[in-house]
Amino acid sequence: MEKCPWDQSTYVGRWHYYFWVTNPMLCLKTDQELEEAKSLRSSYLNGTLPPGTTTEQLLAAKQIYESSFHPDTGQKQNVFGRMCFQVPGGMAITGAMLSFYKTVPAVVFWQWINQSFNALVNYTNRNANSPLSQTQMGTAYGSATIAACVTSIKLKQYLTNNASPFFQRYVPFAAVAAANCVNIPLMRQTELLKGVDVYDADKNRVGCSKLAAAKGISQVIVSRIVMCAPGMVLLPVIMEKLENKSTWFKRNTWIHAPFQTLAVGCFLIGMVPTACALFPQFSSIKLSTLEKYENTAYCDIVSNCKNPPAIVYSNKGL
Repeated sequence: MEKCPWDQSTYVGRWHYYFWVTNPMLCLKTDQELEEAKSLRSSYLNGTLPPGTTTEQLLAAKQIYESSFHPDTGQKQNVFGRMCFQVPGGMAITGAMLSFYKTVPAVVFWQWINQSFNALVNYTNRNANSPLSQTQMGTAYGSATIAACVTSIKLKQYLTNNASPFFQRYVPFAAVAAANCVNIPLMRQTELLKGVDVYDADKNRVGCSKLAAAKGISQVIVSRIVMCAPGMVLLPVIMEKLENKSTWFKRNTWIHAPFQTLAVGCFLIGMVPTACALFPQFSSIKLSTLEKYENTAYCDIVSNCKNPPAIVYSNKGL
């Protein structure tokens, strides 16, 4: 239960794990099924496993638990913020952003919807050892929404005057990338201001580090942009070619939105685990790096340990 079925030190192992735990079908599990999985997991860890329990049942419980409960707090996550909801949630919103980009009101509306969804995902998958106030959450949400809207509107105005209509299709991707660079750091600002817990290789807490928080958050930003990039970069090319080569497709505009939505879903099925697996879940940082750039954290770790570890680890979130 405490170990992963795949080697998490390799990219392939992490990809298999995230493909397993971000399965969109896990969103359909009822509260009763979630609690049963949690109970079976607890029974196993406490040594009170019911007789006749099979390995398959234990793996199923592990899969359900790790897709639906926060790793730090053990609390059940909001279903819309879980990573297993990224495919259905992301495909609907991204498909809409790619379809309705031609007017400013449509751009603003769908960027607002997207940032509302992103704020929920970022909060749900944060490092929960760093609490966030309602004021900080509101600031993060508002700032990211403004950043996305300003980026999309300004870029759309520039491209309208200086480029072909084809390049206007990339306005949503530019806005999403810019907003991720604002939303995630602000939603997790407590980690940057106060630091995150760092652990040795045996998962014993040894101190706290702001630098570890910055590294983990930057990795999450890269992962989120990579996650949406193929769908938002390749689909405009596909749509342009279909509209140029097929008179029927160009004339029947009603099919564009559902086509792009389904296409985004196909991309996300592979890209969610691909992006999540880019970096290990527990981000590492050398003690010598902390000594050089964050001496306070270094001294704290040294004072807490008889034999300070050469490398410390922190949960980067998702």
